[in-house]
Amino acid sequence: MADLTRGYFGIGVEGISKPMNVGNLFRSAHAFGASFVFTVDAGLRLSDAKSDTSRTHDSVPYYDWSNVAAMALPDRCTLVGVELLDEAVDLPSFRHPRGAAYVLGRERGSLSKAMVEKCDFVVRIPTRFCINVATAGAIVMYDRMLSLGRFAERPVTPHGRPTPLPEHIFGPAKGLRSRQSA
Repeated sequence: MADLTRGYFGIGVEGISKPMNVGNLFRSAHAFGASFVFTVDAGLRLSDAKSDTSRTHDSVPYYDWSNVAAMALPDRCTLVGVELLDEAVDLPSFRHPRGAAYVLGRERGSLSKAMVEKCDFVVRIPTRFCINVATAGAIVMYDRMLSLGRFAERPVTPHGRPTPLPEHIFGPAKGLRSRQSA
């Protein structure tokens, strides 16, 4: 499948302790085309994440930071926290940055105060209560793909067919004179 979106993203979790959750999150990240995955202050070994059957760490860079201060993201990478906070932006209303790192909180807890302060934005999935961390990560990545990808419009009715996308037409190169003006 061709790359469907512009830009790049990474996704990770702070303080995670359950290998099945991190394995599931990283496998989903691999499937959605993440450029990197990470943990911060993790209480597990990556080798215990047996649910990552795609072996993401063999194909995608993995960063394991000991704490929030140790995080070293790429230049111009926007850190987006995913947390159920009243002041957070609802995910369906959020404009995803081209270069982003999404960070989710631990099981049975939240992002640390230090992590929330480090985030450029905090988004929330508008649910009645918290959901599984790996599920939340998959929802965020799917929303990113939908909002930054290039897809046909949905049909008006369930039985309708999507309208095919028109082929992209490139404009003239900037700063170059056309052959006619030469």
